[in-house]
Amino acid sequence: MLQPDIQEVARRIRSLRDDLDLSLAEMAEATGRSVEEYEAQESGEHDLSFTFLFKCANRFGVDVIELLTGEAPHLSSYELTRAGDGLSIRRRVGFEYLHQAPFFKDKFCEPFVVTAPYQAEEQDAPIHLSRHRGQELDFIISGKLRFAYEDHIEELEAGDCLYYDSGKGHGMVAIGGEPCVFLAVVLKPPTDGGSLPESINIP
Repeated sequence: MLQPDIQEVARRIRSLRDDLDLSLAEMAEATGRSVEEYEAQESGEHDLSFTFLFKCANRFGVDVIELLTGEAPHLSSYELTRAGDGLSIRRRVGFEYLHQAPFFKDKFCEPFVVTAPYQAEEQDAPIHLSRHRGQELDFIISGKLRFAYEDHIEELEAGDCLYYDSGKGHGMVAIGGEPCVFLAVVLKPPTDGGSLPESINIP
């Protein structure tokens, strides 16, 4: 399992911003954060969410995997990822994303196996909502998930599948006393008005 070093990722982001002569304010706007919030993430003080990384990569014109590993995706025919393996990305405390095709270039989507931890303190709290352009498919593999979409709430279990516009507020927490594992496929928005994107953000 590959595990990116957060400080190294933050340094790559800072270096690319400098190379492209982008200001903190420009990157804050591109990532939907205040300048202070952006600066804290670029410095590595705060955890780097996949949504943040994706928006940085889009602004820089690079694949998000380059930010995470320093290596550009290079496979063009197929990529095999064995069970339990992948590029590990921790989105927030306890959540783990295993990217299933990190080195396949020109991807139309970003596929992850996600483990959402069961946390008792989240059960009665409002669910944090994220937004990113594009669409997403979530297929529940094991456990149960409470999914919030704007003002709608759905409860899902193994075998259930969601497909939605990820540009609207969405979020999820594991329920039922155990972690929930699901396949998340994040689809990039078309860049040329066509039905497929050319080259992807997670909640």
